[in-house]
Amino acid sequence: MHRFFRNPVRLVPFAFLVPILLGTGLLMARWATAEHVRPPVVTALFTATSAVSVTGMAITDTPNYWSGWGLLVITLLTQLGGLGILTVAALVILVVSSQLGLRNRLLVQAETAEFGLGDVGRLLRRIALTVFACEAVMTVLVAGRLWLTYDYPFSEALWSGVFHAVQGFNNGGFALYTDGLLAFSRDPWVSLPLAIGAIIGGLGFPALFEAVREWRQPTRWAVATKLTIWGSAVLLLVGFVGLLAAEWTNASTIGQYDVPGKILASFTQIALSRTGGYSVLDITALQEESYPLLIVLMFIGGGSASTAGGIKVSTFFLLAFTIWAELRGEPDVTIGHRRVATASQRQALTVALLSVALVAAGTMLLLLITEGIRFVAALFEITSAFSTTGLTIGLAAELPAGGQLALTVLMFIGRVGTLTLGSAIALNTRRRLYRYPQEQPIVG
Repeated sequence: MHRFFRNPVRLVPFAFLVPILLGTGLLMARWATAEHVRPPVVTALFTATSAVSVTGMAITDTPNYWSGWGLLVITLLTQLGGLGILTVAALVILVVSSQLGLRNRLLVQAETAEFGLGDVGRLLRRIALTVFACEAVMTVLVAGRLWLTYDYPFSEALWSGVFHAVQGFNNGGFALYTDGLLAFSRDPWVSLPLAIGAIIGGLGFPALFEAVREWRQPTRWAVATKLTIWGSAVLLLVGFVGLLAAEWTNASTIGQYDVPGKILASFTQIALSRTGGYSVLDITALQEESYPLLIVLMFIGGGSASTAGGIKVSTFFLLAFTIWAELRGEPDVTIGHRRVATASQRQALTVALLSVALVAAGTMLLLLITEGIRFVAALFEITSAFSTTGLTIGLAAELPAGGQLALTVLMFIGRVGTLTLGSAIALNTRRRLYRYPQEQPIVG
């Protein structure tokens, strides 16, 4: 057992499992529910996993089912999950870079442009400072709006501001309102701070720090930063235009709004759909063509070493560049005058295909154990759980215990799986002293 844990990557799942089990125990206490009754084990486990994995998917009416103490536990678990994920990601990358030899260590440092073996403390301090500063700004804006405009009592406005700021920045998605943020879909002082916070939290701090430091010269950004920043911008734009076009005349969503309201609601919903999990529109009332758009955006997710899930923006666009190079017959995959290592291409392909397999298997399992559900609904819920987005069309709460446990497992795998897999692949990289004869199998 000691030898098993010698590989630091193997500790990552256990680092997330401990707070999940602790949170489950706390949420099973009678004081955690509004009715002071002990919740079912599956409900407590699902909620704790959703909070620690910063998914935000709920199978209960969050503001009415949980007491103030229960909501505080959910908030702390989300904050711990967000900070823990970033910290674990940073430490794993540092550990990986220290075990790959000088050449690979320099390559990793050049790609991240931030992680150095002597700067662990400084890096973690910068992460914590950035997280709490962003959450403080979001809290002031949201709480101030609720207090001054909606006549909330100050203490209630402050609690709502803190709760939603933590959920928003950490891409959690739990809300203190039964219908999510539907009431604030046309209020930019509430919806925009949460959307922007989710975007920043979903970029990943390696990319964010370098982009801020080198904002005058984006051509000097590392390949990973370029893929994350520009890729996120492209996904936001495509998603925004797609949702706006699909829902323009839908009277149940944005069809009833004026043009500025349509634009605001569509942008915030797309920004929160990729990673955040909040809903500013009635997700159950969307047009059929909107669901594939949201499923794809959720599956891609956010940036590496961020609070977001999914296969990651850099993985998706690295595969896109690989396909483009193959179609053009290029011998190398190049991004921004840099040649991408073959090992990185193989890692991206491995993560993407395994993720597709997990989503497909989860969807099939949900269809098998639950009667009378649509394929699109099952795929939507499974993708949302695996990508730790948290959006739901209401199916999760209606599933039998087996289906909810399946979503719980996928939330856990979606949060720690890709990180563990990517790091394990890097640690297992070794050079052979021989090569077999080459053949070219028929493809296509």
